[in-house]
Amino acid sequence: MLKRSDSLDALRGIAILLMVLSGSVAFGILPAWMYHAQVPPPYHVFKPDLPGITWVDLVFPFFLFTMGAAFPLALKKKTETQPAGQVLWHIVQRYLLLVFFAIFTMHARAWVMADKPGPEDQWLSASGFIMLFLVFTAWKPLLGNKLALFLRVLGFLLAGLFLTVYPFKDGGFNINRSDIIIIVLANMALFGSLIWWATKNKPLWRIAILPFIMAIFLAGKEAGSWNAALFNWSPVPFMYKFYYLKYLFIVLPGTLAGEWLYAHASETRLHADNQPSTKGFPIILLSWALLISNLVYLFERWLLVNLFLSLVLCGVLYIQGRKLGRTAIYLQRFVHAGIYLLLLGLFFEAYEGGIKKDYSTYSYYFVTSGLAFLVLLSFILAEQAGYLKHFFRFLAGNGRNPMIAYTAGNLLLIPLMKLSHTEQWLDAMSSSPVSGFLRGIVFTCIVSLITLACTKKKLFWKT
Repeated sequence: MLKRSDSLDALRGIAILLMVLSGSVAFGILPAWMYHAQVPPPYHVFKPDLPGITWVDLVFPFFLFTMGAAFPLALKKKTETQPAGQVLWHIVQRYLLLVFFAIFTMHARAWVMADKPGPEDQWLSASGFIMLFLVFTAWKPLLGNKLALFLRVLGFLLAGLFLTVYPFKDGGFNINRSDIIIIVLANMALFGSLIWWATKNKPLWRIAILPFIMAIFLAGKEAGSWNAALFNWSPVPFMYKFYYLKYLFIVLPGTLAGEWLYAHASETRLHADNQPSTKGFPIILLSWALLISNLVYLFERWLLVNLFLSLVLCGVLYIQGRKLGRTAIYLQRFVHAGIYLLLLGLFFEAYEGGIKKDYSTYSYYFVTSGLAFLVLLSFILAEQAGYLKHFFRFLAGNGRNPMIAYTAGNLLLIPLMKLSHTEQWLDAMSSSPVSGFLRGIVFTCIVSLITLACTKKKLFWKT
């Protein structure tokens, strides 16, 4: 059995924790680079014509990238040892479970239940977390097949009873009311997995699919064309829209990273000395220099300065990558992929009015994919060199349980704080930028502790 990639788990962990942090800092009083670039303070009105990205805009694409990288690691053995029908059912089942997760988690939030949630709404919201625990926890290794099945069925029954009986505001249960982030992830889990499976032995074909998707997006703007008909068609709008497939430009490159990690892990198991021949500290520094410089200069709109600096740093990074030696070919691939995608994104930057997360641009897909390759590369090198071991274990512990980390705040921590009247302590921290940021740190740390406690007890949520 292959060892888990702690570096990939750490990247997923930092993405999910930063997602929690970005949603829990004080509203409206922090600098603009502390929020999504297109919803600046103080009023956070969506401005789709405002170009630029911030660190907050990297959170979602980094998570998508780790999802793509996980496909080969999770599915390769299944596709080699299980019948095709069983693999297909596994992929479809995961999609359906994520759709259920998206719908249920939205309805289980107290502010969705009532305009002015009372104690009973808060208790029910916290109970929703328990229902999800019953449904998604991997009980089989802990309790056996029969009891695991019983708990999952019980969780579904309780969740179904809640969704059908509770008198939600705005006309009751609405199947179109869901967490759009999770709906996008569900579509990426379905289509990304299927595309990877179909091209697992021909990765170039996988990348060749992307221009066809781009063609539908570009030609779909032409009214009356078949492209527009395909773009707008959906048999189940609450579950699928072609629009969601734009994120395959991040997920499919991520599958290449997963394949390289899988191949390296297989080789390392056979050849214990298969390690980089030189230290990778300069590459770590260069990767983070590219990350920080692109965030700063793209946000400040110093485009020529950023392009020139990125070209120089990428050139130095390429030279440093060649010094890794033949035993680290897979790391050189990370260097090349990161450089290529980042520079491609910068050359696309002027298209569609500049790089934006919303509405997302091609520059955004390529830049964030390139940066994800480089950050993951820096984590791999740091892990191999033994840097910051405890910090990486902390991040990886959160990254192994992202569904808990995603829901623990809204469905457990906030209701319990409301019931105990301790939320006023956090609200009191919203008076200044420094304390407003610390508010998010405190909230995120508590969510992280809940997640790590579940991980330590091997209570993993799985689809």
